[in-house]
Amino acid sequence: MSQAVRIVIAGGGIAGILLATKLGDQLGRSGRAAVTLIDNSPTHIWKPMLHTIAAGTRDVQQEQIVYLAHARKHGFTYLPGEVRGLDRERRRVELGEIRTQEGAVIVDAREVEYDVLVMALGSRANDFGVPGVRSHCHFIDSQQQAENFNVVLRNHILRSVAKDEALRVAVVGAGATGVELSAELSRLLEGVSRYGDPSVRSRLSLTLLESGPRVLASFPPQISASSQQQLENIGFRVMTSTQVTSADARGFHHNDSFVEADLMVWAAGVKAGDFMNNLAGLETNRSNQLIVDATLQTTRDDHVFAVGDCASLTPRGYERPLPPTAQVATQQAEYLARHLPRWLEGKPLPRFEFRDFGALVSLSDYAAYGALGRIGFFKGGIIRGRAAHLGHAMLYRRHQRALHGLGKASLMWAAEQVNSLVQPKIRLA
Repeated sequence: MSQAVRIVIAGGGIAGILLATKLGDQLGRSGRAAVTLIDNSPTHIWKPMLHTIAAGTRDVQQEQIVYLAHARKHGFTYLPGEVRGLDRERRRVELGEIRTQEGAVIVDAREVEYDVLVMALGSRANDFGVPGVRSHCHFIDSQQQAENFNVVLRNHILRSVAKDEALRVAVVGAGATGVELSAELSRLLEGVSRYGDPSVRSRLSLTLLESGPRVLASFPPQISASSQQQLENIGFRVMTSTQVTSADARGFHHNDSFVEADLMVWAAGVKAGDFMNNLAGLETNRSNQLIVDATLQTTRDDHVFAVGDCASLTPRGYERPLPPTAQVATQQAEYLARHLPRWLEGKPLPRFEFRDFGALVSLSDYAAYGALGRIGFFKGGIIRGRAAHLGHAMLYRRHQRALHGLGKASLMWAAEQVNSLVQPKIRLA
């Protein structure tokens, strides 16, 4: 009996876990392929939700998916580890050591063999080499970073109350992450006010800094203007056309001026991991993303695919590469899940065709906006209010349904509704 095809998926983000789930159900259960998912975290969180985990306005325990249990149910193998390199000649993925928080080695560096490799390692904020950012700023690129930030945030809130002083927060980057995190912090402090000192919310002094001329630059100008107005209405200072030149323990330097802050968050720019720059001779761009062609195969190796934020694809008819969004990652994972099994049988891959359904942004309970894409009757239209809030919520429900099926996803939604009635609306401890 011939050995099953070894499909290795590096990265368990939106694209990675969705692809592993679907290929595991299709190929792994029947033994037609051995599907392996590699990730350095034991759990999956929908990335657009990370700002709510960071703020403590959503229960991380309720929303996370344990890879090991999910893999067991869907016919694939979960392997913990951090991808550090690639040997294309021997077709092996190189994993780094696994260490405890104290630095002790638990598992030595090792290699994983593959026949087909799908890189789905996601992205992180780009500090652009600005001095002091790595040393003094928080990043919200992973579940661990979001939870760490929440611990620090709650300590700062406690100190603010105990010392009767302001809580000064500065966020660099007014894309969706920076804007949504800012609004969620306001909602958190409003919630804390209901449980104790009613003046807690008034202590929050938040500054949002953006190097470009407007917030939410990827959205239509009307949404940018409305979002900025909403942020200013809840008491935040929004500074556009502001280039941060350095950071230190006291705050951000910019344009020959200074913004003081107790908590500093960097949410600007997007890039793949530094180790991916020219990884194993593969073609990459300045953001370390792997260049792929219309079939999502890397340009120099047909057996290495890339999807999601770590991939760069410029479809025909587009002037720029597709943006690093959940929508793109989901569609690319669905494309490979549909066509990769047939490719393994020797059939050609069709072109990946992106369908632009638009984009949504939610400013917590305050407001929500949506820009409709190229698909549908109201092409290029704008929605706001309850319709946009519902659309934003449905994106996550669709992700849950794709991973768990309609029945379990419905039960998970029902459990969330019940918990919201008996549990605090925010994380208090």
